[in-house]
Amino acid sequence: METARSRRAVEPKAGQPKAAQGKAGQGRAGQGIPAPAGSASGRSASRVYVELEDAIGPARDFAATFLRTKAAEGMEIGPRTVDDARLVVSELVTNAVRHASGPCRVDLRIAGGILEIAVSDASEFAPIPRPPDPRRVGQHGLEIVLALCVGVDIEPLPSGKRVRARLALR
Repeated sequence: METARSRRAVEPKAGQPKAAQGKAGQGRAGQGIPAPAGSASGRSASRVYVELEDAIGPARDFAATFLRTKAAEGMEIGPRTVDDARLVVSELVTNAVRHASGPCRVDLRIAGGILEIAVSDASEFAPIPRPPDPRRVGQHGLEIVLALCVGVDIEPLPSGKRVRARLALR
């Protein structure tokens, strides 16, 4: 996978609206991975995964449980949203497992009909989307995320990066 070091927005697929961009926040002391700002009580959740080789499945389940809990509390969640969120989290955490060392943080936040999925890791290199190529084996993760989400941006952090994807709750 090609990578680059810079903050940039990654364009959603044609015909999808862009969502509002968030700003970086202050992190918790000692974690090395800052949390996104503006997390509303009850509409956000975070998990840090230290053992990266075992992070993908639990991170996927964390997102599904978060959304199912919100649906049980009466929030309108579309029929495909849980599966789409599981796939986006899986792809973003897989990138962290393959290309970073150290902890990986998954932050989930709901605001304005959008689920914001932020994955922070210790790699300073941002993923670079490749053009679709059905003959290419692997390296389709960011392509999948871009197809499902209304927006994706990548933000450098003092000790790595944060990839933030915004998924419509539908």
